[in-house]
Amino acid sequence: MKRRDGLALLAAAPWLPGCATSTAVFGSGSGDLGVVVERASGAVAVVNTSRRVVLGEVGGLGDLSHASVVFSRDGGTAHVFGRDGALSKVNLMTRRLEARIQQAGNSIGGAISQDGTLVAAQNYTPGGIKVFDAQTLALVADIPAEYAAGRSSRVVGLADLPGQRFIFSLFDADAIWIADLSDRTNPKVTRLDGIGRQPYDALVTPDGRHYIAGLFGEDGLALVDLWDEAPRARRILAGYGRGEQPLPVYKMPHLRGWAVAGRHAYLPAVGRHEVLVVDTASWQEVGRIPVAGQPVFVMARPDGRQVWVNFAVPDYDRVQVIDTVSRRVVHTLLPGKAVLHMEFTPRGEAVWISSRDANRVSVIDTQRFETLATLDITSPSGVFFTSRAARVGF
Repeated sequence: MKRRDGLALLAAAPWLPGCATSTAVFGSGSGDLGVVVERASGAVAVVNTSRRVVLGEVGGLGDLSHASVVFSRDGGTAHVFGRDGALSKVNLMTRRLEARIQQAGNSIGGAISQDGTLVAAQNYTPGGIKVFDAQTLALVADIPAEYAAGRSSRVVGLADLPGQRFIFSLFDADAIWIADLSDRTNPKVTRLDGIGRQPYDALVTPDGRHYIAGLFGEDGLALVDLWDEAPRARRILAGYGRGEQPLPVYKMPHLRGWAVAGRHAYLPAVGRHEVLVVDTASWQEVGRIPVAGQPVFVMARPDGRQVWVNFAVPDYDRVQVIDTVSRRVVHTLLPGKAVLHMEFTPRGEAVWISSRDANRVSVIDTQRFETLATLDITSPSGVFFTSRAARVGF
């Protein structure tokens, strides 16, 4: 009781040294923050997910036409990977750019290590990954994706793994590599070759056990069980098109939506107007769900009850909601032209949807499908919340 009373006294005594009462301290914790990428202006808007407002903007981040973001463990820092190969460190609490380095010529994303001390960037040019100290952005390791003499591959599907490891796919080499940086001075690379034609993106399941790479060059996916002592890649869902005439692919789908709900994975079918339902115990197809167009992001609500889908052109003005119990589309929304990204609030009561050509982000209630707020943001694309800091593969 004495300890409680003492804490109460401290909280009630703003005159005590060090007991700041400003809103900078008590107004908003970092766990309630996020960023929206302003694609055309090289900036990110810092947002509050509970108040549904823009708190400020951080500019000078370069080409963000294909940007991604990872967060420090405390959620106070955003590492922004630009398409131009730049890596920027943004302080979300002060809304300031703290550091920026030009680490490659063309880059499409990155990851942060299990303990938050390392940040890795995946690069198209020159090809490979570079790993940096998360605090200083000093280079820790350079791992070229050279798969033959003088030939380097574009890298996609980079994700963090337990044990200070990173896993990534080599689009041009039909390979998956695992880089172990538990010893920073001596990174070790495990190479899995012949995994399937042209892996284009990948995800790690929420338990960190399986890495799944989509294959653009053939129908099917590559699966790696990371709990195996000697991991290997095996094909799953081979020939899911079953010889049917494929449609033109207007935009590459993404697998990063964590579309794993319960024991099922929900995956975009390349070039088809379908979402595939896969049993994660057997990794066999157990169903298909017809949707309005070619899926780009297929994202599971945190509780797994719903899966939300957006689409490539010409259907990129809509979003559909799949009920995972009935496996059918239960709602269609029209939040604005050129829907590029969706992000659920940490517990899934709302989803934020960016509509690039409408210059707005819509906040939608996931139970009633009502619009709770709209934010005027110029050319919004990626939406990233700091709750990602606590998830593997994000």
